[in-house]
Amino acid sequence: MRIAATIGVLLLIGTAAHAETLYYGSRAGMEVTVVSKSNIGSTHAKIGTKHTKANATAFCREYVGKVTPKCVADELKVELLPEISANCQTGKFITLNGQGYQFLGANPQYDPTGGGTEYLLTDAGGGDPLDGTSASGYDVALDQFRALCPNRARK
Repeated sequence: MRIAATIGVLLLIGTAAHAETLYYGSRAGMEVTVVSKSNIGSTHAKIGTKHTKANATAFCREYVGKVTPKCVADELKVELLPEISANCQTGKFITLNGQGYQFLGANPQYDPTGGGTEYLLTDAGGGDPLDGTSASGYDVALDQFRALCPNRARK
């Protein structure tokens, strides 16, 4: 009985230490923990997340540079959706910040030596593609889309 309990604790520790995360912002440590996945790569792809104390602590340590109870509490107050979703066929998806985007595919003008973005992403309502800067949210949005629709936007 003790051996089974010990193995169970070790499995939980190993799982927690290697939990999958997703970035919700461009700053170091702006991550949430993935708690569920369903229909990945389909017209109803979903990933459930939780913003944990460990995530908030990592943000305070890695970005703020100091872990304090106030920093952790403030970080846990960041409003995020508990789930992201996508229609991998149409490329429409919703991020953790509640922003709607559309993945339009490979950028025909992409130059791996520094010209443009590899893929085209626009706001769900249309408009110009995101320019690839951290201010545009391109990397964070693309990573969330890749998690939902890995066959559409390969790394």
